[in-house]
Amino acid sequence: MTPQKIAVVGLGGIGGVAAAALQLAGRHDVLACARRPLGTLGFHHPEGMAQVKLRCLTDPTEAAPVDWILLCTKAQDTAAAGAWLESLAGPGTRVAVLQNGLGHAERVRPFLGEAPVVPVIVYYNGERIAPGEVRLRHVPAPDVVVPDDAHGRDFAALFRGSLLSAQQAADFPVLAWRKLLLNIVANPLTALTRQRQRVLRRPDIRALGLALLEEAVAVGRAEGVALAPEEAASVWATLMTFPEEAGTSMYHDTMAGKSLEAEALTGYVVAAGERHAMPTPLNRAMLALLRAASDGNAQAAAARG
Repeated sequence: MTPQKIAVVGLGGIGGVAAAALQLAGRHDVLACARRPLGTLGFHHPEGMAQVKLRCLTDPTEAAPVDWILLCTKAQDTAAAGAWLESLAGPGTRVAVLQNGLGHAERVRPFLGEAPVVPVIVYYNGERIAPGEVRLRHVPAPDVVVPDDAHGRDFAALFRGSLLSAQQAADFPVLAWRKLLLNIVANPLTALTRQRQRVLRRPDIRALGLALLEEAVAVGRAEGVALAPEEAASVWATLMTFPEEAGTSMYHDTMAGKSLEAEALTGYVVAAGERHAMPTPLNRAMLALLRAASDGNAQAAAARG
């Protein structure tokens, strides 16, 4: 593959790992787009640790169009990244959205015109462990999955020879819903209990998680997604393969006092249930708690100035 110009927008756990893996592979020209300057990124990965030098921009007005934009912000921060998207997108730019939830293209379309959008399912556990340091944990799956089309194939090729594996999938819509199902239990339950994924091993949390999943699976089927008869149990079994010490994006945001991506995850399920006149009382209750927690974080941040 011809070397590509790749801009990574958002250097949290997901974006930091993606930028470090691409830069360490040495096949492409990688640009990090962040709020604060960063010359070197400490990259902890299963094979060791590397200090990765990155070219970094902090002002979107200084950016020029690239071949690929990797949008790695949280879903709720998409609008805040709009200036980056507008500056980095040119006639030949493609945009990969590495965010939780569904509706990736709809979130970024206002800033991109007709640029091709590649939705990406992220499975790897990326954690920002300190300023300028990220950690990669693999899970028993490809690190990222994309649709089985020309744009997906080209995105997967970007990571060839890197520490991240990328795979195309013909059944991408089903996999995207399955990832949403993982997120609507793992994220809220770790965030609201302020515990890492070890908490999911509790019998009472398991019972609550399975009930949340059963509601959401019914909604997914109403949306026309071919989810399996034992989908809820299968999703929970997948969660049990993840490291107990791993956090979730919402857990990390809770501990950092940041806003939570409740609308893109649990909010999506509740809204889809409303479209189909289907009750989702447990997910609706979870959404109310997440919104309250997120608002509390925002109020505390405002009080700190």
